[in-house]
Amino acid sequence: MITSRQVRAARALLNWKQEMLAEKAVVALTALKRLESERGLHVHESTRDQVRRALEAAGVLFIDSDRGHGVMLLNETAVQPGEGKSRPRP
Repeated sequence: MITSRQVRAARALLNWKQEMLAEKAVVALTALKRLESERGLHVHESTRDQVRRALEAAGVLFIDSDRGHGVMLLNETAVQPGEGKSRPRP
């Protein structure tokens, strides 16, 4: 399960505003704000899944280990067919 911190970090790596992610994930902006909240607000699992899929399609890799959680933006060449594309590097 992705965390609110992971979503905010992934969005920052992509330089996306909340509105952009909500649009890409096809979720309501209020639902995304609930997901990104640190207050532990209830979010439907389908919302969490749609957000995860949108971020992964943009090249974000979610990292979960016994040492913590994080995100990584994959290089465009590292993204496999069907996984989406990362944003071009400036």
